[in-house]
Amino acid sequence: MSPREKNLSDEDRILWTRVAKTAKPLKGRKVALLSEPEPVDMAAALDKTFAPEAGSAAFAAAKPLAREKSRIHPFDAPTRNKLSKGRLPIEGRVDLHGMTQSEAHALLLSFLHRAYAEGMRYVLVITGKGSSFGSDGVLRRAVPQWLATPSFRGLVSSHDSAARHHGGVGAIYIRLRRHGGERG
Repeated sequence: MSPREKNLSDEDRILWTRVAKTAKPLKGRKVALLSEPEPVDMAAALDKTFAPEAGSAAFAAAKPLAREKSRIHPFDAPTRNKLSKGRLPIEGRVDLHGMTQSEAHALLLSFLHRAYAEGMRYVLVITGKGSSFGSDGVLRRAVPQWLATPSFRGLVSSHDSAARHHGGVGAIYIRLRRHGGERG
């Protein structure tokens, strides 16, 4: 691994590899791809809670209160209407289009931890509709299931499908928990 690669997060490495694969190399040269992050064992990733490095001050300060009984509450209609009409701001968004499940899971978990650390309340996750090859969308089905796992429950208060102009069934509104473990 080169010194340049050591400074990249898994998220950056995934994005760079995807971009580099689309580049056409100069004549007589070949594309220098960064090594991809280790594939994530989805079964293990879904069962374990996210445990950042002990020295990570940003995550230590932003670690949500771990409660066994924390669960995701349904979105209430007035909040969903305010989001869809733009009266509540969507403070962040992440696009998972075209990613594998392991890439999308890692990126989503990283994104939600950062959003929580920054005090964001409402974010938009774009999964895509997944209508190619007669499929109903692997990520579209998987993301709500991931949000119910222990690694996401401490961050996510509720979620609901987005309004049509925000992506409709191919996107999800997520309300993040407040700092200090307050119920959202």
